[in-house]
Amino acid sequence: MGFRDLHSAGTFLIPNAWDVGSARLLESSGFSAVATTSSGLAASLGKLDQQVTRDELVTHVAAVAAALTVPLSVDGERLFDDITGTVELLAEAGAAGVSIEDYDPATDTIDEFEAAVERVGTAAEVARSNGLVLTARAENLLYGRTDLDDTIARLVAFRDAGADVLFAPGLVSAGDIERVVTAVAAPVNVLIFPGTPSVPELAKLGVRRVSTGGSLAWAAYGALRDAATELLESGTTGYRAQGLTSSEVRAAFGR
Repeated sequence: MGFRDLHSAGTFLIPNAWDVGSARLLESSGFSAVATTSSGLAASLGKLDQQVTRDELVTHVAAVAAALTVPLSVDGERLFDDITGTVELLAEAGAAGVSIEDYDPATDTIDEFEAAVERVGTAAEVARSNGLVLTARAENLLYGRTDLDDTIARLVAFRDAGADVLFAPGLVSAGDIERVVTAVAAPVNVLIFPGTPSVPELAKLGVRRVSTGGSLAWAAYGALRDAATELLESGTTGYRAQGLTSSEVRAAFGR
């Protein structure tokens, strides 16, 4: 099924991979699509989030897309200074979808409303011409702006500017999520957070897509930390019990 078609009915999970191996493992686990994660990619390069260059992102997307048989959606952050060029490069690299957000790390601010809508419109036009699904993100909740009315107004305006999927990371309560889904009247992505309703509950609220963000990467890095601590402190290898089996390794990486 094509990536756009996945948003047409029901609810699907799209886990966020941080490198080729994690993407292949997620596909072999049965997911119908995979996404990248800006924070997970940055960590794999030994960087903090929002420090990855465009060249690094495009190289990453090309490698992951080539390794998958399912669609890949890209966490594009702001799509850098050249929105049109970045979307075209990501399309050439094999992306099926891309996101754009309204937070500017250079100034640590949320874009002004009109500017944010204009940027989404630019991204929507080039995404459409390249056959990509565009997700527009309103970042208010991640940066302490709790005005849900403003978040909803942004999402509706992003939809009207051409975005295919709307996303406000940081939504947690069922009431707020249902309010967004109703107001937007278009496919909504919800990021799983501590306290977020379960996936079946999100489906009942009308959410079309559920993502994991960097949480899987941090879980993997946490397991590595715990294994390293065990080695250093006791010299034992109990961590091996939680590792992949040889059959799982062959299923994920053998083709």
